[in-house]
This record gives sequence, C-alpha cells and structure tokens, in this order.
Amino acid sequence: MTDRPRGGLPALCAAQIVSWGLLYYSLPVAVAPISEETGWSHTVITAALSAGLIVSALAGIRVGRLLDRQSPRAVMTTGSLVGVGAMLLVAWSPNLVMFFVAWVVAGFAQSAVLYPPAFAVITRWYGPRRVGPLTTVTLVGGLASTVFAPLVASLIDQLGWRMSYVVVAGILAVTTVPLHALFLNSRWTDASAARAEENPTATIRAVTRSRQFITLQITMATATFTLFAVTINIIPMFLERGMSYGTAAWALGLIGAGQVVGRLGYPQFARVTSARARTVVIFAAGAAGLWALALLPGPVWLLIVVAVLAGAVRGCHTLLQATAVSDRWGTQNFGTINGVFTAPMTFVGAFAPVAGPAVAGLLNGYPMMAVVMAVLLTGAAVVTSRT
Repeated sequence: MTDRPRGGLPALCAAQIVSWGLLYYSLPVAVAPISEETGWSHTVITAALSAGLIVSALAGIRVGRLLDRQSPRAVMTTGSLVGVGAMLLVAWSPNLVMFFVAWVVAGFAQSAVLYPPAFAVITRWYGPRRVGPLTTVTLVGGLASTVFAPLVASLIDQLGWRMSYVVVAGILAVTTVPLHALFLNSRWTDASAARAEENPTATIRAVTRSRQFITLQITMATATFTLFAVTINIIPMFLERGMSYGTAAWALGLIGAGQVVGRLGYPQFARVTSARARTVVIFAAGAAGLWALALLPGPVWLLIVVAVLAGAVRGCHTLLQATAVSDRWGTQNFGTINGVFTAPMTFVGAFAPVAGPAVAGLLNGYPMMAVVMAVLLTGAAVVTSRT
C-alpha cells in the first residue's frame, strides 16, 4: 500500500512492547509494594487499572474515527504523550482518588497506542496482506510482560514504586513518543482520504447496527471474557487440583508460550478457512479446553498440556479479533468500525481477572467457575455456527 512508511512496522512493534509493558503490565507488578506503603488493598489498586481499561474501551471508538480521518502520527504520538503524563501522575498521586484519576488518564493513552489503533494502522498499510504483519506485532507485543515485569520489579526494589513510575514515564517519553512521531504517516494520501470520505456515517452505521455485526461482537466479547477469566486464574485453579504453587506458576508461564504458538500458526490457518469457519473452530477449541480444565482431575502433565492449548486458542483469538471486521466488511473506514467492534472486548477484559475469583467464590471452587465459562463459550460457538 502506498501509505506505508519505511520502518513503520518495526517502529509499531517496538512501541507496542514498551506501551503494553509500562501502561498495562507495570501495575500488576507494583500492586504489592504500593499496597505495603499506602495501605490500599490489592483489590482497590487493581480496580484502578480496570477503570482505565473501561475508559480505553469507550475512548477507543473516537480514536478509531480519528485514525480514519487524520494521520496516525498525530493520534498515536498524542496518546504516547498522554501516557507519559499519566505515569508521572501515578508517581505523584498523594491519595487514592488521584491514583484512580492517573489510571483513568492512562486509559485514554491506552486507547490510542495499544493493539486496536495499531491494528487499524497496519490494516490500512497492508490491505489484503495484513495477516502477516498483524501476527508480527502481536508476537512482539506478547513479550511485553516477559521483558518489562522483571524490569519494573527491579526498579521498584532499587528506587521504590513512586520513583520507578517517574522512570517509567521517562522510558515512554524517549521510546514511544519518537517512534510514533518519526515513523508513522504525517497524513494519509489523498486517495486514501478520498476513499474514507466516500463512506458516509450512514454507511458505517449500516455495518455497526447490522445483526451480523452485533452477534459477532457479543460472541467475540464472550470468548474474550471466558478465556481470560479462566487462564489468568490458572494458578488458584491448579492449586485446587493439588498442584504445587511452583508448578502452577510454570503452567501460567507456559500459557504465554501457548499464545505465541497459536499466533505463529494463525496465518496458515487463515489461508485455508473462511472467516466464519475459523471463528467457529477457535471458539469450539476454546470451549473444549475450558471443559477439560473444569472436569479433568489430573494428572499434572495433562492439565498443563490443556492449559498450553488454551493459551494457543487465546493467541489465535487475538488475531481473530484483529481481522474479524476486515475479513467481513473490508478495510474502508476500518478504524471507525473496528473501534466500535472492539470496545466490548476491552470492557469485559477489564473485569475478567476479578470475575473469575468472584464466580469461583459463589460456586465453591475454580473448576465450577470453569464450567460456567465453558458453557458460555460453547454457546458462543453454536451461535456463530448458525449466523
């Protein structure tokens, strides 16, 4: 595509790993030290991140519109600058209210720099050849926690959490801001802009209000919620199965490896299946994995294998989400339509980590929680197969 600047994809990949690592994964790493110093509970601190993710879901709709009409350089550079300010605000927060405000501000930054806007830019750059570059950016982004969780932990050990967030802001300022400012389009070409303008609001609404779009939105959000709620809580689930803490922690790490495998295999899978068929297959495979995690008592090796397979499904689901709109409705006005499409997924993703333990508490155990999630995902697979 003529809109693609030299070095754009490597720059986006680098910006993604830093943005995810610092605007998302830094807080889970810092929860315990923040709680120890301030007296705020772990749940309340984590809720600040969830609040930011909700804001990100809502703001992402507007960001998608801006990406269709304005340059990605302006939108994503601004998002990076907002992220720098948010991290400085986290460091300064004198009380819990301001801490929440800081993460709400971070939510605006997330909406402009994480996967959905990057997917919109890559889809516009590469058009029909988008799956390979989308796979690349998600593979690199998937390393964010591996790279930055130990780094943030080390910073906190040496500097304390407040000064560490000042350093986090500095890292964002010297990496993501120039990457977005120097390697993204300053404007879309006239031809691209003209094509976007030829699609009036009524045309976009015809897509976003269609039965197919809304059904797919609901089923994709269901898959996001169920897969995340179970896999992110795999340690307490496996502890209930009698696994040691160390082994359960390894299982969680291997789920991340499974996501990488799933993403590596997705391009070939996409080449030999239709959009609906691969959606049904991924949902069905995810449901089967959740049923197995819910019902299998052991042995340990088998539970770990199933967990890795569930991770592979999650990896495929990320790319399924990235391509669902363009596969069905094309790439014109992709930013606007995809912003609307992904908002519910971002929203439920904010609640999934705490929803798992909450449901497990109501049903007296994580295996029963997994049963509920398996039922929901099975239903999503059935609905998708019939629409």
